[in-house]
Amino acid sequence: MKIGDKVRFLSEVGGGRVSGFQGKDIVLVQDEDGFDIPMPVRECVVVETDNYNIPTPADKVRRREEQTASKPQAQPLVQPREQPQVSVYRQPEVRGGNVLNAYLAFVPIDIKSVSTTPFEAYLVNDSNYDLFYTYLVAEGKAWSVVSHGLVGPNEKYLLEEFEKAALNERERVCVQLVAFKERSSFALKPAVSVELRIDVVKFYKLHTFQPSDFFETPALIYDLVRNDQPARQIIVDARELQQAMTRKKSADASGNAQQTSKSKPNPDPRKDLVEVDLHIDALLDDTRGMTPGEMLQYQLAKFREVMEKYRQKHGQRIVFIHGKGEGVLRKAVLDELKRKYPACKTQDASFQEYGFGATLVTVY
Repeated sequence: MKIGDKVRFLSEVGGGRVSGFQGKDIVLVQDEDGFDIPMPVRECVVVETDNYNIPTPADKVRRREEQTASKPQAQPLVQPREQPQVSVYRQPEVRGGNVLNAYLAFVPIDIKSVSTTPFEAYLVNDSNYDLFYTYLVAEGKAWSVVSHGLVGPNEKYLLEEFEKAALNERERVCVQLVAFKERSSFALKPAVSVELRIDVVKFYKLHTFQPSDFFETPALIYDLVRNDQPARQIIVDARELQQAMTRKKSADASGNAQQTSKSKPNPDPRKDLVEVDLHIDALLDDTRGMTPGEMLQYQLAKFREVMEKYRQKHGQRIVFIHGKGEGVLRKAVLDELKRKYPACKTQDASFQEYGFGATLVTVY
């Protein structure tokens, strides 16, 4: 609920336009005679709103830059007066009929400084349904609610704004949705719960963010529901995977026992070895504008990406080349291994091949 929304009262007759707020629980509703009526937020329901035509903070930054660039250099730069956000009501059933489409979008506030800029997260409701939503982030095996509420039909809603340093806390997010139509009958939709694994490395690459119908600036958009189909999640149960691997090994051993044993040459110890260079200049072509802390977070994001890729491959050996330096990256890698991958075996890599600047990890 925001200034300009049209609301009606739940416990009494009447309603009007939202003109302001008193604290977080009281909303001022202006009636037809121009009087402001204080009402509890829980006693009001939004009946007319549409955020598609309201510029986001990122849109405002872009517009101010365009207005500044179009003025003659000799004239003093005057900050344009920001226009009030006016809610424009969209008629029901604008497109899509009873088909449900919803997306999670990440928008950089300053696309020209993608390596350092903060980001905004939006829920985009591209359907004719109202959506009750919950937006959560993972904390180990538990979840924490970041935002929850109601998003109207054909509307985008700002869920949160976060700094680049908080990216690692959003490697796993979940959005839960319940769809309905308040003002008319509708086709029933099942409740949706979509868990997404966010590739934080993409947030450092300019080409990741693409134009869309929902934002004036490029955005990274994930499907939640497309044409009534929730985004497909690939969830692997560790115990079921271990049992399947055990059964496969038993079947292979039984089959080999029926065959004549043949001598095999000793395998090349480096054949299945994976090498990952974590030096920042090996990961990024341009680090201008990045602080040492942001570079470290990017290197750790690459480390986690590789570990997640091979964490189910028993016996896989991985060499992480971090260099000697002051030992900050090496310590951060070892701390991550101890905290998130305690079952893995860790040791210094071969001195003859890597010197003192590499760590060998064996996955178990």
